[in-house]
Amino acid sequence: MRHLHQSVGTTEEPTPATALDPELSAQLFGSLRRSGQRLKAEQYVRGLLALEGRKTLRGIAAQFDGVAAQQSVHHFISASPWEWMPVRHALAHQVRRTLAPQAWVVRPILIPKAGSHSVGIDQQVLPLGRIVNGQHAVGAWLASGHSAVPVDWQLRLSARWLADPLRERASVPADAAVATIEDCVRTAVANVQAIGVLRGPVVVDVAEVDAVSVARFLASMGVAFVVRIGPQAPLRLDRTELPSYSGRGRTAGELAESLPRLRRQVNPGDGPTTAVAIPVLTSSSRGERMLLLGEWRPVGRPRRRLWLTNADAPCVLTALRLTRLPGVVLRDFTTISERVGVRDFGGRSFPGWHRHITLASVAHLIATLEARGPVTRGGRAGS
Repeated sequence: MRHLHQSVGTTEEPTPATALDPELSAQLFGSLRRSGQRLKAEQYVRGLLALEGRKTLRGIAAQFDGVAAQQSVHHFISASPWEWMPVRHALAHQVRRTLAPQAWVVRPILIPKAGSHSVGIDQQVLPLGRIVNGQHAVGAWLASGHSAVPVDWQLRLSARWLADPLRERASVPADAAVATIEDCVRTAVANVQAIGVLRGPVVVDVAEVDAVSVARFLASMGVAFVVRIGPQAPLRLDRTELPSYSGRGRTAGELAESLPRLRRQVNPGDGPTTAVAIPVLTSSSRGERMLLLGEWRPVGRPRRRLWLTNADAPCVLTALRLTRLPGVVLRDFTTISERVGVRDFGGRSFPGWHRHITLASVAHLIATLEARGPVTRGGRAGS
């Protein structure tokens, strides 16, 4: 088990940054070798922030000088050989310095698209069986109770995108493989740990994955985590902790409902809620020990949510506070990410998608900092 409170937050005090000024631009785009690339990256971010409506390459280019601007912008995003991962690393370090994140949050996004030409587009089957034409991606966000900023992105690719002519047309790299959403989650977690700005905790709120499998993966990495789990996931009670109860296999939902004596009233910061923490084993063979967190919120009728965590029992309240962070991500995605064009890339290029969404994530940070105003001690925005 892990002590989540030891991993939450950062000892560094946030420092102010309010616009894409030369110093901030140098920090974010220092990995770009050529001054022309750094200038274009800066212009692209400014275009994402300034352009109203859908952020197309043509619309962004229209804000630059020169007749050849559209071709230049298209080349910079889709064909220019600059790497996006160093920019994402720099973005993560800037988020830590300015916004004092508490955890990584991993969440999926669906990007509906008309037609069939955008890279990664497929018939996407949603959890309730609804089919949508679009792209499916997984984002890794640095989040606190105040704000959330996307840092890393994984685009799910089906088998048809790994075969020519689509693979060649979309410039999909040779090492790319067919991926499920769970594969994307695992890659996202591996990437954020490699970035190294915050060694956990990791909150995974993805309905389309095997939560037990993801929890085992995170446990193997030695990361503190909280993973959303469905009520039908199979678990077993850890009888070394609760010897008077049956250790037969049951679902997470059955376990949460079967032990009302363990429930207690807590307040994670947004009002009182009823919670239960049940020691469980995730399989009969390997027997990883974790906690099943169940929560019943008193808003209207009881709304139960279930999570798996490797927190120690005394850290349950901290773990419940972390479960609020996906809500911050959803809020900021709707109010900021969509406004700066995270969903808007319509090209066929796989590298182009990654470059666009990386610069849109930079624009998200800039918009967040500008909305907060001056940053005071403790990381809170000034009035």
